[in-house]
Amino acid sequence: MTLLLAGDIGGTKTILQLVEASPQQDLHPIAEERYPSGDFTDLVPMVQQFLAKTNMGTPDKACFGIAGPVVNNTAKLTNIAWSLDGERLQSELGIAQVSLINDFAAVGYGILGLKATDLCTLQPGKPNSESPIAILGAGTGLGQGFLVKQGEYYQVFASEGGHADFAPRNELEFQLLKYLLDKHGIQRISVERVVSGLGLVSIYQFMRDRQLASESPEIAQVVRTWEQEAGKQEKSVEPGAVIGMAAVQKSDRLAEKTMQLFVEVYGAEAGNLALKLLPYGGLYVAGGIAGKILPLLQSGSFLFNFTQKGRMRGILSNIPVYIVLNPQVGLIGAAVCAARL
Repeated sequence: MTLLLAGDIGGTKTILQLVEASPQQDLHPIAEERYPSGDFTDLVPMVQQFLAKTNMGTPDKACFGIAGPVVNNTAKLTNIAWSLDGERLQSELGIAQVSLINDFAAVGYGILGLKATDLCTLQPGKPNSESPIAILGAGTGLGQGFLVKQGEYYQVFASEGGHADFAPRNELEFQLLKYLLDKHGIQRISVERVVSGLGLVSIYQFMRDRQLASESPEIAQVVRTWEQEAGKQEKSVEPGAVIGMAAVQKSDRLAEKTMQLFVEVYGAEAGNLALKLLPYGGLYVAGGIAGKILPLLQSGSFLFNFTQKGRMRGILSNIPVYIVLNPQVGLIGAAVCAARL
């Protein structure tokens, strides 16, 4: 057995996991801990504390998914003053091989380690195992990437597709674009400003300010508190989660209209990615939001907007579409990547 260390490194929290890998690369998690990232000055003392607690010895290999860009096995986290270098981590932790990868690249590897129960099929399509696989996921931002078959394995590629332009398709979406341009005082709006946790709140504010539905006192208070805390790195409330839950429960009309537009744009952007890659190996919708609003994604609106691409509708109808239900897909991916080092 090979002992692996996998990590999901974020500015707020970090999850570390020890995994045993068989010669056939079957992975078996044996220990896991969550740590507030801000309690540590660097990743090294956190890992040392974790390994001392588990008392399993020094891992053979390690991979960490990083919430931020990774260049030449180095990374600077955006929400915490950590500067990570794979070679330094190898030296200070005594681990023979340490790899740093982008957190959404970790999601890409994680797709390869999921079980059938970790997925919900939105569209069975006509799968082709030799074709590319596409991944996207709305959470704090909008991650996008893809996998390409290389012999027996897939090569994983992250991208910055979430920063492509938001492309409105109807009058309501054009109004939303104008609202966001005026609000932020900028020349363009990325699709991430609409399809993300922050984008979800922006859609709510747009619907509210245009008086497209009445606002309930409960959600109004949460959103007002969030707005008053603008500029703070950590906020006391998460209005996106509250809005999404109210829409799933059908307890708030403004929340329902917000999520209806959010799901429509989400589906349309998934269709855009699918047109560029033709991922007959599957399009996987990951991210922190999807699993929490699963009934809304299953309602038909997501797939309708996914396939609404004119003459390309028939092509998109053949692409398998899955919702990733396992919130630890990135951690699984870090372990899969470590096993392949």
